[in-house]
Amino acid sequence: MSLEDFILPDIGEGIVECELVEWRIKEGDFIQEDQSVADVSTDKAVVEITAMHTGRVDKLYYQQGEIAKVHTPLFSIEVETAEVSTSSTDTDKTIADNETIIDFILPDIGEGIVECEVVEWLVAEGEEIEEDQRIADVSTDKALVEIPSMHTGRVVKLYYAQGEIAKVHSPMFAIAVKAIASNRGVELSSLPKKIECAGAQSNKALAVEQQQVLATPAVRRIARENNLNLSLVPSSGKNGRVLKEDALNYLQQLAVGQSSTQAIRPSLVSQSVVVKDTAANTQISASSTSAIASRFSQDIIGASKDIVSATQDSIEPIKGIRAIMAKTMMESVTTIPHFTYADEVDMSNLIALRTELKEVYAKQGVRLTMMPFFIKALSLAIKRYPILNSQVNEDCTQLHYLASHNIGMAVDSPMGLLVPNIKNVQDLSIIDIAEHSNRLTELARAGRLSPSDLKGGTITISNVGAIGGTVATPIITKPEVAIVALGKVQSLPRFDESASVVAQKIMTISWSGDHRVIDGATMARFSNCWKAFLENPSSMLMAMS
Repeated sequence: MSLEDFILPDIGEGIVECELVEWRIKEGDFIQEDQSVADVSTDKAVVEITAMHTGRVDKLYYQQGEIAKVHTPLFSIEVETAEVSTSSTDTDKTIADNETIIDFILPDIGEGIVECEVVEWLVAEGEEIEEDQRIADVSTDKALVEIPSMHTGRVVKLYYAQGEIAKVHSPMFAIAVKAIASNRGVELSSLPKKIECAGAQSNKALAVEQQQVLATPAVRRIARENNLNLSLVPSSGKNGRVLKEDALNYLQQLAVGQSSTQAIRPSLVSQSVVVKDTAANTQISASSTSAIASRFSQDIIGASKDIVSATQDSIEPIKGIRAIMAKTMMESVTTIPHFTYADEVDMSNLIALRTELKEVYAKQGVRLTMMPFFIKALSLAIKRYPILNSQVNEDCTQLHYLASHNIGMAVDSPMGLLVPNIKNVQDLSIIDIAEHSNRLTELARAGRLSPSDLKGGTITISNVGAIGGTVATPIITKPEVAIVALGKVQSLPRFDESASVVAQKIMTISWSGDHRVIDGATMARFSNCWKAFLENPSSMLMAMS
Protein backbone atom coordinates (compact mmCIF):
# COMPACT_ATOMS: atom_id res chain seq x y z
CA MET A 1 0.00 0.00 0.00
CA SER A 2 1.13 3.56 -0.68
CA LEU A 3 -0.27 6.90 0.41
CA GLU A 4 -1.16 9.27 -2.40
CA ASP A 5 -2.68 12.72 -2.62
CA PHE A 6 -5.67 13.21 -4.89
CA ILE A 7 -4.92 16.43 -6.79
CA LEU A 8 -7.95 18.55 -7.61
CA PRO A 9 -7.96 18.63 -11.45
CA ASP A 10 -8.91 21.42 -13.84
CA ILE A 11 -12.67 21.94 -13.58
CA GLY A 12 -13.09 24.70 -16.12
CA GLU A 13 -11.12 27.15 -18.26
CA GLY A 14 -9.64 29.88 -16.06
CA ILE A 15 -11.06 28.45 -12.79
CA VAL A 16 -8.41 28.38 -10.05
CA GLU A 17 -10.49 27.62 -6.96
CA CYS A 18 -13.86 26.27 -5.89
CA GLU A 19 -16.03 25.86 -2.81
CA LEU A 20 -16.36 22.40 -1.28
CA VAL A 21 -20.15 22.01 -1.20
CA GLU A 22 -20.41 18.45 0.15
CA TRP A 23 -18.18 15.51 0.99
CA ARG A 24 -19.70 12.19 -0.10
CA ILE A 25 -17.05 10.21 1.78
CA LYS A 26 -15.37 10.37 5.18
CA GLU A 27 -11.95 9.46 6.53
CA GLY A 28 -11.54 5.69 6.81
CA ASP A 29 -14.05 4.89 4.03
CA PHE A 30 -13.03 2.36 1.37
CA ILE A 31 -13.85 3.84 -2.05
CA GLN A 32 -13.87 2.53 -5.61
CA GLU A 33 -12.34 4.05 -8.72
CA ASP A 34 -14.78 6.49 -10.39
CA GLN A 35 -16.88 6.76 -7.20
CA SER A 36 -18.31 10.21 -6.48
CA VAL A 37 -16.33 11.69 -3.57
CA ALA A 38 -17.37 15.36 -3.42
CA ASP A 39 -19.41 18.14 -4.97
CA VAL A 40 -17.61 21.45 -5.55
CA SER A 41 -19.04 24.74 -6.74
CA THR A 42 -17.44 27.30 -9.07
CA ASP A 43 -18.95 30.59 -10.17
CA LYS A 44 -20.40 28.70 -13.14
CA ALA A 45 -21.71 25.33 -11.95
CA VAL A 46 -21.66 22.55 -9.36
CA VAL A 47 -19.10 19.91 -10.40
CA GLU A 48 -18.95 16.30 -9.25
CA ILE A 49 -15.47 15.04 -8.31
CA THR A 50 -14.81 11.33 -8.79
CA ALA A 51 -12.04 9.10 -7.40
CA MET A 52 -9.17 8.12 -9.67
CA HIS A 53 -8.16 5.07 -7.59
CA THR A 54 -9.61 2.32 -5.43
CA GLY A 55 -8.45 2.48 -1.81
CA ARG A 56 -9.05 3.76 1.72
CA VAL A 57 -9.52 7.47 2.43
CA ASP A 58 -6.76 8.60 4.80
CA LYS A 59 -7.38 12.35 5.24
CA LEU A 60 -9.72 15.05 3.96
CA TYR A 61 -7.76 18.28 3.57
CA TYR A 62 -10.76 20.64 3.44
CA GLN A 63 -13.90 21.12 5.50
CA GLN A 64 -17.29 21.55 3.93
CA GLY A 65 -17.69 25.18 2.87
CA GLU A 66 -13.94 25.87 2.55
CA ILE A 67 -12.27 27.05 -0.65
CA ALA A 68 -10.14 24.42 -2.42
CA LYS A 69 -7.41 25.34 -4.89
CA VAL A 70 -7.14 23.66 -8.29
CA HIS A 71 -3.96 21.54 -8.70
CA THR A 72 -3.54 21.11 -4.93
CA PRO A 73 -4.32 18.01 -2.78
CA LEU A 74 -8.02 17.51 -1.99
CA PHE A 75 -7.67 14.32 0.06
CA SER A 76 -5.19 11.48 0.57
CA ILE A 77 -5.87 7.84 -0.17
CA GLU A 78 -4.11 4.54 0.51
CA VAL A 79 -3.83 2.55 -2.72
CA GLU A 80 -2.05 -0.61 -3.76
CA THR A 81 1.22 0.00 -5.62
CA ALA A 82 0.87 -0.66 -9.34
CA GLU A 83 3.08 -3.32 -10.83
CA VAL A 84 4.90 -2.29 -13.99
CA SER A 85 6.88 -4.60 -16.22
CA THR A 86 10.56 -3.65 -16.39
CA SER A 87 11.41 -5.72 -19.42
CA SER A 88 8.66 -5.14 -21.97
CA THR A 89 10.33 -2.17 -23.68
CA ASP A 90 13.65 -0.40 -23.74
CA THR A 91 12.11 2.67 -22.17
CA ASP A 92 10.85 0.79 -19.10
CA LYS A 93 13.45 1.27 -16.39
CA THR A 94 13.95 -0.34 -13.03
CA ILE A 95 11.73 1.29 -10.44
CA ALA A 96 13.69 2.76 -7.53
CA ASP A 97 12.79 1.78 -3.97
CA ASN A 98 11.66 5.31 -3.18
CA GLU A 99 9.42 5.56 -6.25
CA THR A 100 5.74 4.75 -6.64
CA ILE A 101 4.00 4.06 -9.93
CA ILE A 102 0.87 6.14 -10.40
CA ASP A 103 -1.57 5.94 -13.28
CA PHE A 104 -2.59 9.34 -14.62
CA ILE A 105 -6.36 9.10 -15.09
CA LEU A 106 -7.73 11.14 -17.99
CA PRO A 107 -10.08 13.64 -16.29
CA ASP A 108 -13.37 15.08 -17.50
CA ILE A 109 -12.61 17.37 -20.45
CA GLY A 110 -16.10 18.56 -21.25
CA GLU A 111 -19.73 17.98 -20.47
CA GLY A 112 -20.94 14.70 -21.98
CA ILE A 113 -17.53 13.85 -23.51
CA VAL A 114 -16.51 10.24 -22.84
CA GLU A 115 -13.58 9.83 -25.23
CA CYS A 116 -11.03 11.82 -27.19
CA GLU A 117 -8.31 11.38 -29.78
CA VAL A 118 -4.66 11.61 -28.71
CA VAL A 119 -3.46 14.20 -31.22
CA GLU A 120 0.13 14.50 -30.03
CA TRP A 121 2.32 13.17 -27.22
CA LEU A 122 4.67 15.88 -25.97
CA VAL A 123 6.70 13.45 -23.82
CA ALA A 124 8.30 10.03 -24.33
CA GLU A 125 8.62 6.96 -22.12
CA GLY A 126 11.55 7.35 -19.75
CA GLU A 127 11.44 11.16 -19.86
CA GLU A 128 11.55 13.22 -16.65
CA ILE A 129 8.62 15.63 -16.36
CA GLU A 130 7.57 18.43 -14.02
CA GLU A 131 4.26 19.20 -12.37
CA ASP A 132 2.01 21.21 -14.69
CA GLN A 133 4.18 20.34 -17.72
CA ARG A 134 2.20 19.74 -20.90
CA ILE A 135 1.99 16.02 -21.57
CA ALA A 136 -0.33 15.69 -24.55
CA ASP A 137 -2.87 17.41 -26.76
CA VAL A 138 -6.17 15.58 -27.16
CA SER A 139 -9.05 16.41 -29.47
CA THR A 140 -12.76 16.05 -28.87
CA ASP A 141 -15.49 16.81 -31.41
CA LYS A 142 -15.58 20.34 -30.00
CA ALA A 143 -12.08 21.53 -29.17
CA LEU A 144 -8.39 20.78 -28.72
CA VAL A 145 -7.56 20.21 -25.03
CA GLU A 146 -4.15 20.43 -23.40
CA ILE A 147 -3.38 17.77 -20.76
CA PRO A 148 -0.91 18.85 -18.01
CA SER A 149 0.89 16.57 -15.55
CA MET A 150 -0.27 16.53 -11.94
CA HIS A 151 3.07 15.26 -10.59
CA THR A 152 6.81 15.58 -11.03
CA GLY A 153 8.42 12.27 -11.97
CA ARG A 154 9.42 9.93 -14.79
CA VAL A 155 7.10 8.68 -17.53
CA VAL A 156 7.03 4.88 -17.34
CA LYS A 157 4.39 3.92 -19.89
CA LEU A 158 2.19 5.64 -22.48
CA TYR A 159 -1.02 3.63 -22.73
CA TYR A 160 -2.14 5.07 -26.08
CA ALA A 161 -0.40 5.65 -29.38
CA GLN A 162 -0.77 8.93 -31.22
CA GLY A 163 -4.05 8.92 -33.13
CA GLU A 164 -5.75 6.37 -30.86
CA ILE A 165 -8.96 7.03 -28.92
CA ALA A 166 -8.54 7.49 -25.16
CA LYS A 167 -11.40 6.98 -22.71
CA VAL A 168 -12.21 9.57 -20.05
CA HIS A 169 -11.65 8.25 -16.49
CA SER A 170 -9.24 5.58 -17.74
CA PRO A 171 -5.41 5.50 -17.33
CA MET A 172 -3.61 7.61 -19.94
CA PHE A 173 0.01 7.07 -18.86
CA ALA A 174 1.98 5.77 -15.88
CA ILE A 175 4.45 7.92 -13.96
CA ALA A 176 7.06 7.01 -11.35
CA VAL A 177 6.99 9.58 -8.54
CA LYS A 178 8.88 9.92 -5.30
CA ALA A 179 7.20 10.19 -1.90
CA ILE A 180 4.49 12.83 -2.18
CA ALA A 181 4.50 15.60 0.37
CA SER A 182 1.10 16.71 1.58
CA ASN A 183 1.68 20.43 1.25
CA ARG A 184 -1.31 22.36 0.02
CA GLY A 185 0.39 24.92 -2.17
CA VAL A 186 3.34 25.68 -4.40
CA GLU A 187 6.25 27.45 -2.76
CA LEU A 188 8.34 29.74 -4.89
CA SER A 189 11.34 29.56 -2.56
CA SER A 190 13.69 31.29 -4.94
CA LEU A 191 11.42 34.33 -5.22
CA PRO A 192 10.32 37.02 -2.79
CA LYS A 193 7.06 36.44 -0.93
CA LYS A 194 5.35 38.94 -3.17
CA ILE A 195 6.59 41.04 -6.04
CA GLU A 196 4.95 44.29 -6.99
CA CYS A 197 4.90 43.86 -10.76
CA ALA A 198 5.40 46.76 -13.12
CA GLY A 199 2.31 48.35 -14.53
CA ALA A 200 0.07 47.01 -11.73
CA GLN A 201 -3.59 47.66 -12.42
CA SER A 202 -6.76 47.61 -10.38
CA ASN A 203 -7.90 44.11 -9.43
CA LYS A 204 -10.95 44.27 -11.69
CA ALA A 205 -9.08 45.54 -14.74
CA LEU A 206 -6.27 43.05 -14.17
CA ALA A 207 -8.71 40.15 -13.86
CA VAL A 208 -10.33 41.04 -17.19
CA GLU A 209 -6.97 41.24 -18.96
CA GLN A 210 -5.75 38.00 -17.31
CA GLN A 211 -8.70 36.07 -18.77
CA GLN A 212 -7.62 37.08 -22.28
CA VAL A 213 -4.30 35.26 -21.83
CA LEU A 214 -4.03 31.51 -22.44
CA ALA A 215 -2.68 29.88 -19.28
CA THR A 216 -3.40 26.92 -17.01
CA PRO A 217 -5.04 27.44 -13.60
CA ALA A 218 -1.69 26.73 -11.89
CA VAL A 219 -0.06 29.57 -13.83
CA ARG A 220 -2.97 31.88 -13.02
CA ARG A 221 -2.55 31.00 -9.35
CA ILE A 222 1.13 32.00 -9.45
CA ALA A 223 0.15 35.24 -11.20
CA ARG A 224 -2.53 36.04 -8.64
CA GLU A 225 -0.29 35.33 -5.66
CA ASN A 226 2.43 37.64 -7.04
CA ASN A 227 0.16 40.35 -8.50
CA LEU A 228 1.53 39.48 -11.94
CA ASN A 229 -0.13 40.65 -15.14
CA LEU A 230 0.13 37.61 -17.44
CA SER A 231 -0.29 39.77 -20.54
CA LEU A 232 3.20 41.16 -19.84
CA VAL A 233 4.83 37.73 -19.65
CA PRO A 234 6.63 36.51 -22.82
CA SER A 235 4.97 33.21 -23.75
CA SER A 236 6.62 30.12 -25.17
CA GLY A 237 3.63 27.79 -25.34
CA LYS A 238 1.47 26.81 -28.27
CA ASN A 239 -0.90 29.55 -29.55
CA GLY A 240 0.75 32.06 -27.21
CA ARG A 241 0.05 30.08 -24.04
CA VAL A 242 1.94 31.26 -20.96
CA LEU A 243 3.63 28.26 -19.34
CA LYS A 244 4.63 27.84 -15.71
CA GLU A 245 8.29 28.28 -16.67
CA ASP A 246 7.46 31.56 -18.43
CA ALA A 247 5.82 32.98 -15.30
CA LEU A 248 8.61 31.84 -12.98
CA ASN A 249 11.33 33.18 -15.28
CA TYR A 250 9.58 36.53 -15.53
CA LEU A 251 9.18 36.76 -11.76
CA GLN A 252 12.85 35.88 -11.32
CA GLN A 253 13.82 38.67 -13.71
CA LEU A 254 11.70 41.13 -11.76
CA ALA A 255 13.30 39.98 -8.50
CA VAL A 256 16.85 40.62 -9.71
CA GLY A 257 15.94 43.85 -11.48
CA GLN A 258 16.62 42.63 -15.01
CA SER A 259 13.31 43.75 -16.43
CA SER A 260 12.17 47.30 -16.97
CA THR A 261 9.89 48.97 -14.47
CA GLN A 262 7.17 49.37 -17.02
CA ALA A 263 6.27 47.22 -20.00
CA ILE A 264 5.92 49.33 -23.12
CA ARG A 265 3.53 47.90 -25.64
CA PRO A 266 4.33 48.83 -29.20
CA SER A 267 1.60 50.65 -31.03
CA LEU A 268 1.12 51.28 -34.68
CA VAL A 269 1.73 54.96 -35.39
CA SER A 270 0.30 56.28 -38.62
CA GLN A 271 2.96 58.49 -40.12
CA SER A 272 2.10 61.57 -42.12
CA VAL A 273 4.43 60.79 -45.00
CA VAL A 274 2.90 61.79 -48.32
CA VAL A 275 4.01 60.43 -51.68
CA LYS A 276 3.19 62.55 -54.72
CA ASP A 277 2.24 60.85 -57.96
CA THR A 278 3.44 63.36 -60.55
CA ALA A 279 1.59 61.69 -63.40
CA ALA A 280 -1.83 61.79 -61.78
CA ASN A 281 -1.05 64.65 -59.38
CA THR A 282 -2.52 62.61 -56.49
CA GLN A 283 -1.35 62.01 -52.96
CA ILE A 284 -1.09 58.62 -51.28
CA SER A 285 -0.59 58.40 -47.53
CA ALA A 286 2.01 56.00 -46.17
CA SER A 287 -0.58 54.56 -43.80
CA SER A 288 -2.81 53.63 -46.78
CA THR A 289 -0.03 51.88 -48.67
CA SER A 290 1.05 50.20 -45.46
CA ALA A 291 -2.47 48.89 -44.91
CA ILE A 292 -2.67 47.54 -48.46
CA ALA A 293 0.73 45.87 -48.14
CA SER A 294 -0.24 44.42 -44.76
CA ARG A 295 -3.48 42.95 -46.12
CA PHE A 296 -1.68 41.55 -49.15
CA SER A 297 0.99 39.91 -46.97
CA GLN A 298 -1.68 38.43 -44.68
CA ASP A 299 -3.46 36.90 -47.67
CA ILE A 300 -0.20 35.38 -48.92
CA ILE A 301 0.78 34.11 -45.47
CA GLY A 302 -2.70 32.70 -44.90
CA ALA A 303 -2.56 30.94 -48.25
CA SER A 304 0.89 29.50 -47.57
CA LYS A 305 -0.42 27.66 -44.53
CA ASP A 306 -2.72 25.63 -46.79
CA ILE A 307 -0.11 24.84 -49.44
CA VAL A 308 0.77 21.15 -49.52
CA SER A 309 3.69 19.76 -51.50
CA ALA A 310 2.47 18.14 -54.72
CA THR A 311 5.60 16.04 -55.27
CA GLN A 312 3.75 12.87 -54.26
CA ASP A 313 0.24 11.63 -53.44
CA SER A 314 -0.78 11.45 -49.81
CA ILE A 315 -3.73 10.24 -47.77
CA GLU A 316 -5.00 12.12 -44.73
CA PRO A 317 -7.71 10.70 -42.44
CA ILE A 318 -10.80 12.84 -41.92
CA LYS A 319 -11.21 13.17 -38.17
CA GLY A 320 -11.91 15.58 -35.35
CA ILE A 321 -13.79 18.79 -36.19
CA ARG A 322 -13.54 18.07 -39.92
CA ALA A 323 -15.23 14.68 -39.53
CA ILE A 324 -18.04 16.15 -37.42
CA MET A 325 -18.55 18.94 -39.97
CA ALA A 326 -18.66 16.45 -42.84
CA LYS A 327 -21.31 14.36 -41.09
CA THR A 328 -23.41 17.38 -40.10
CA MET A 329 -23.27 19.03 -43.53
CA MET A 330 -24.14 15.79 -45.33
CA GLU A 331 -27.14 15.25 -43.09
CA SER A 332 -28.31 18.82 -43.69
CA VAL A 333 -28.10 18.80 -47.49
CA THR A 334 -29.72 15.37 -47.79
CA THR A 335 -32.66 16.06 -45.44
CA ILE A 336 -33.33 19.81 -45.86
CA PRO A 337 -34.55 21.23 -49.21
CA HIS A 338 -32.47 24.41 -49.43
CA PHE A 339 -33.33 27.54 -51.38
CA THR A 340 -31.22 30.71 -51.64
CA TYR A 341 -32.25 34.36 -51.57
CA ALA A 342 -29.74 37.19 -52.13
CA ASP A 343 -29.93 40.96 -51.81
CA GLU A 344 -27.77 44.06 -51.33
CA VAL A 345 -27.51 46.17 -48.17
CA ASP A 346 -26.28 49.78 -48.15
CA MET A 347 -23.95 49.82 -45.14
CA SER A 348 -22.99 53.51 -45.36
CA ASN A 349 -25.03 54.73 -42.35
CA LEU A 350 -24.17 51.76 -40.15
CA ILE A 351 -20.44 52.06 -40.91
CA ALA A 352 -20.57 55.77 -40.01
CA LEU A 353 -22.34 54.97 -36.72
CA ARG A 354 -19.91 52.21 -35.82
CA THR A 355 -16.93 54.48 -36.63
CA GLU A 356 -18.37 57.14 -34.33
CA LEU A 357 -18.94 54.72 -31.43
CA LYS A 358 -15.83 52.57 -31.86
CA GLU A 359 -13.37 54.85 -30.08
CA VAL A 360 -15.85 55.69 -27.33
CA TYR A 361 -16.32 52.07 -26.33
CA ALA A 362 -12.67 51.19 -26.92
CA LYS A 363 -11.87 53.39 -23.91
CA GLN A 364 -14.21 51.15 -21.89
CA GLY A 365 -12.41 48.03 -23.08
CA VAL A 366 -15.10 46.97 -25.57
CA ARG A 367 -14.04 46.12 -29.13
CA LEU A 368 -17.01 47.13 -31.28
CA THR A 369 -17.22 45.36 -34.65
CA MET A 370 -20.09 45.22 -37.15
CA MET A 371 -21.21 41.78 -35.95
CA PRO A 372 -23.15 42.96 -32.84
CA PHE A 373 -25.27 45.24 -35.05
CA PHE A 374 -25.98 42.35 -37.47
CA ILE A 375 -26.96 40.08 -34.60
CA LYS A 376 -29.21 42.55 -32.79
CA ALA A 377 -30.94 43.61 -36.01
CA LEU A 378 -31.54 39.94 -36.79
CA SER A 379 -33.18 39.42 -33.41
CA LEU A 380 -35.44 42.44 -33.94
CA ALA A 381 -36.50 41.07 -37.35
CA ILE A 382 -37.18 37.64 -35.81
CA LYS A 383 -39.70 39.24 -33.43
CA ARG A 384 -41.75 40.19 -36.51
CA TYR A 385 -41.14 36.92 -38.37
CA PRO A 386 -40.77 34.24 -35.65
CA ILE A 387 -40.90 31.37 -38.14
CA LEU A 388 -37.23 32.12 -38.94
CA ASN A 389 -36.44 31.15 -35.32
CA SER A 390 -38.24 27.83 -35.39
CA GLN A 391 -37.28 24.16 -35.66
CA VAL A 392 -39.07 21.33 -37.41
CA ASN A 393 -39.23 17.76 -36.07
CA GLU A 394 -37.70 14.79 -37.91
CA ASP A 395 -40.84 13.68 -39.77
CA CYS A 396 -41.85 17.30 -40.48
CA THR A 397 -45.19 17.11 -38.68
CA GLN A 398 -44.58 19.81 -36.06
CA LEU A 399 -43.02 23.28 -36.03
CA HIS A 400 -41.50 24.44 -32.73
CA TYR A 401 -41.35 28.24 -32.32
CA LEU A 402 -38.44 29.14 -30.03
CA ALA A 403 -38.65 32.00 -27.54
CA SER A 404 -34.88 32.35 -27.15
CA HIS A 405 -32.93 33.98 -29.97
CA ASN A 406 -29.65 32.01 -29.73
CA ILE A 407 -27.83 33.43 -32.73
CA GLY A 408 -24.78 31.53 -33.96
CA MET A 409 -21.78 33.02 -35.71
CA ALA A 410 -19.47 30.85 -37.79
CA VAL A 411 -15.80 31.20 -36.78
CA ASP A 412 -12.90 30.07 -38.98
CA SER A 413 -10.67 28.55 -36.28
CA PRO A 414 -7.37 26.64 -36.69
CA MET A 415 -9.33 23.48 -35.89
CA GLY A 416 -11.94 24.06 -38.58
CA LEU A 417 -15.37 25.67 -38.74
CA LEU A 418 -16.94 26.28 -35.31
CA VAL A 419 -20.35 27.87 -34.69
CA PRO A 420 -20.73 29.17 -31.13
CA ASN A 421 -23.93 31.03 -30.35
CA ILE A 422 -24.92 33.99 -28.18
CA LYS A 423 -27.83 33.04 -25.95
CA ASN A 424 -31.01 35.13 -25.52
CA VAL A 425 -30.01 37.95 -27.86
CA GLN A 426 -33.53 39.38 -27.54
CA ASP A 427 -32.65 40.43 -23.97
CA LEU A 428 -29.17 41.84 -24.70
CA SER A 429 -27.94 45.29 -25.67
CA ILE A 430 -25.54 45.82 -28.56
CA ILE A 431 -22.66 46.26 -26.09
CA ASP A 432 -23.61 43.01 -24.29
CA ILE A 433 -23.58 41.25 -27.65
CA ALA A 434 -20.18 42.76 -28.50
CA GLU A 435 -18.67 41.40 -25.28
CA HIS A 436 -20.13 37.93 -25.88
CA SER A 437 -19.03 37.98 -29.52
CA ASN A 438 -15.44 38.90 -28.66
CA ARG A 439 -15.27 36.25 -25.94
CA LEU A 440 -16.61 33.46 -28.13
CA THR A 441 -14.38 34.39 -31.07
CA GLU A 442 -11.24 34.33 -28.92
CA LEU A 443 -12.21 31.00 -27.32
CA ALA A 444 -13.01 29.47 -30.73
CA ARG A 445 -9.67 30.47 -32.22
CA ALA A 446 -7.89 29.08 -29.16
CA GLY A 447 -9.89 25.83 -29.30
CA ARG A 448 -11.33 26.46 -25.82
CA LEU A 449 -15.08 26.69 -26.41
CA SER A 450 -17.26 24.86 -23.90
CA PRO A 451 -19.99 22.48 -25.12
CA SER A 452 -22.65 24.92 -23.88
CA ASP A 453 -21.25 27.62 -26.20
CA LEU A 454 -21.86 25.36 -29.19
CA LYS A 455 -25.28 23.95 -28.27
CA GLY A 456 -28.75 25.39 -28.65
CA GLY A 457 -28.33 27.66 -31.68
CA THR A 458 -31.52 28.79 -33.43
CA ILE A 459 -30.24 30.74 -36.49
CA THR A 460 -26.74 31.40 -37.87
CA ILE A 461 -24.70 34.22 -39.43
CA SER A 462 -21.62 33.34 -41.51
CA ASN A 463 -19.33 36.32 -42.12
CA VAL A 464 -17.44 34.87 -45.07
CA GLY A 465 -16.86 38.40 -46.37
CA ALA A 466 -14.29 38.93 -43.62
CA ILE A 467 -12.05 36.62 -45.66
CA GLY A 468 -13.30 37.46 -49.15
CA GLY A 469 -16.11 36.89 -51.61
CA THR A 470 -19.47 38.54 -52.18
CA VAL A 471 -22.04 35.75 -52.68
CA ALA A 472 -22.35 32.30 -51.08
CA THR A 473 -24.83 29.43 -50.75
CA PRO A 474 -24.48 28.51 -47.06
CA ILE A 475 -25.63 25.15 -45.67
CA ILE A 476 -28.23 25.29 -42.89
CA THR A 477 -27.15 23.95 -39.51
CA LYS A 478 -29.75 21.33 -38.65
CA PRO A 479 -32.26 21.62 -36.90
CA GLU A 480 -32.26 25.36 -37.68
CA VAL A 481 -34.31 26.59 -40.65
CA ALA A 482 -32.17 29.48 -41.96
CA ILE A 483 -28.64 30.80 -42.28
CA VAL A 484 -27.24 33.98 -43.82
CA ALA A 485 -23.81 34.58 -45.36
CA LEU A 486 -22.40 38.11 -45.38
CA GLY A 487 -20.26 39.20 -48.32
CA LYS A 488 -17.44 41.71 -48.15
CA VAL A 489 -18.31 45.41 -48.10
CA GLN A 490 -17.49 47.12 -51.39
CA SER A 491 -17.56 50.77 -52.44
CA LEU A 492 -19.77 50.65 -55.56
CA PRO A 493 -21.55 53.25 -57.74
CA ARG A 494 -25.32 53.42 -57.22
CA PHE A 495 -28.10 55.85 -58.15
CA ASP A 496 -29.54 57.95 -55.35
CA GLU A 497 -33.11 59.31 -55.16
CA SER A 498 -32.26 62.18 -57.53
CA ALA A 499 -30.79 59.76 -60.11
CA SER A 500 -27.26 60.93 -59.39
CA VAL A 501 -24.45 58.40 -59.21
CA VAL A 502 -23.01 58.13 -55.71
CA ALA A 503 -20.55 55.81 -54.01
CA GLN A 504 -22.20 53.48 -51.51
CA LYS A 505 -20.84 50.82 -49.16
CA ILE A 506 -22.56 47.73 -50.48
CA MET A 507 -22.68 44.30 -48.81
CA THR A 508 -24.33 41.30 -50.44
CA ILE A 509 -26.34 38.99 -48.16
CA SER A 510 -27.09 35.39 -49.16
CA TRP A 511 -29.86 33.52 -47.31
CA SER A 512 -30.46 29.78 -47.33
CA GLY A 513 -33.87 28.66 -46.05
CA ASP A 514 -35.61 25.37 -45.30
CA HIS A 515 -38.22 25.24 -48.07
CA ARG A 516 -40.37 22.81 -46.08
CA VAL A 517 -41.44 25.61 -43.72
CA ILE A 518 -40.26 28.90 -45.30
CA ASP A 519 -41.42 30.14 -48.70
CA GLY A 520 -39.67 32.70 -50.88
CA ALA A 521 -42.10 35.53 -50.07
CA THR A 522 -41.64 35.09 -46.30
CA MET A 523 -37.87 35.06 -46.68
CA ALA A 524 -37.96 38.21 -48.82
CA ARG A 525 -40.13 40.11 -46.30
CA PHE A 526 -37.98 38.98 -43.39
CA SER A 527 -34.77 39.93 -45.20
CA ASN A 528 -36.23 43.35 -46.11
CA CYS A 529 -37.04 43.95 -42.43
CA TRP A 530 -33.49 43.02 -41.35
CA LYS A 531 -32.06 45.13 -44.19
CA ALA A 532 -34.12 48.16 -43.10
CA PHE A 533 -32.67 47.98 -39.58
CA LEU A 534 -29.13 47.83 -40.97
CA GLU A 535 -29.58 50.65 -43.47
CA ASN A 536 -31.30 52.89 -40.91
CA PRO A 537 -29.70 52.21 -37.52
CA SER A 538 -31.96 54.78 -35.83
CA SER A 539 -34.96 52.55 -36.60
CA MET A 540 -33.14 49.76 -34.77
CA LEU A 541 -32.84 51.95 -31.68
CA MET A 542 -36.57 52.73 -31.80
CA ALA A 543 -37.44 49.02 -32.10
CA MET A 544 -35.27 48.21 -29.07
CA SER A 545 -37.15 50.64 -26.82
